[in-house]
Amino acid sequence: MTTLVVGATGLVGSAVAGRLLAMGTAVRGMTRFASKIADLPRGVEGRVGDLDKPTTLGMAFDGARALFLVTPLNQHETELGLAAVAAARAAKLEKIVYLSVPMPAGADVIPHFRSKRPVEEAIITSGIAYTILRPNNFFQNDSLWCRAAVMSFGVYPQPIGSVGLNRVDVRDVADAAVNALSDSAFDGREYGLHGPDVLTGDGVAETFSRHLGRNISYGGDDLDAWAKQAQHMMPEWMVQDLRVMYDYFQRHGLIACEEELVRQQDILKRAPTRFDEFVTEIVALWRE
Repeated sequence: MTTLVVGATGLVGSAVAGRLLAMGTAVRGMTRFASKIADLPRGVEGRVGDLDKPTTLGMAFDGARALFLVTPLNQHETELGLAAVAAARAAKLEKIVYLSVPMPAGADVIPHFRSKRPVEEAIITSGIAYTILRPNNFFQNDSLWCRAAVMSFGVYPQPIGSVGLNRVDVRDVADAAVNALSDSAFDGREYGLHGPDVLTGDGVAETFSRHLGRNISYGGDDLDAWAKQAQHMMPEWMVQDLRVMYDYFQRHGLIACEEELVRQQDILKRAPTRFDEFVTEIVALWRE
């Protein structure tokens, strides 16, 4: 039976698609443009569909058994997610695994956290079996955004603050998603997904320093300075959204409780990846 991955060219979606293919599961990836089908992971069946245009979703959803749903960071994320859930109901899918976010007290001030609440509610009340995953901040954000700053300027720039986050490896998230898609034991449940270590800005910089053999400093908590740099890489609305997120991180952190760390091992089926392991790998790649 076919699993539809919405977001199959993205960081998490591509990892989920690859793992499903390795298990022998038929995987379908949805993309907005026919020209992007070639960008899907090898072996993934491509279908055109646009969450912003619900009438285009039938061909992508019809015939699938399960859905792994990643909604994009978008000003209309709620509407896009609700369109996906409606299409899943219309196509009579059997399961949805949704990539959401942690929801500690007060976190709904962050726009791209708050936007996921109505999507979760729609999934829970859809009548479709579901699992909701709540991963912490990704290790791989450093791969995407921080290489030049670290390697060329000796600065770790992500302003995560000094309270700390249990950041997580995307590969752990993908493994948990595949397990949820494959096993009904996880139906009707929500899982936080976290790394084992509480990481601060200074701590991340120290880890990079140790692996590179030279000093890497933390860029600090100045969100005005961060926003000034970020505006060259992303639209203004996204800068403001992420600024609110980093402000929350600096004030409150995003620290997993012991119960979450224990419980996630049920769905992960192994110990989570440590940040030090990730940095060992990424520094080797950056030096090539």
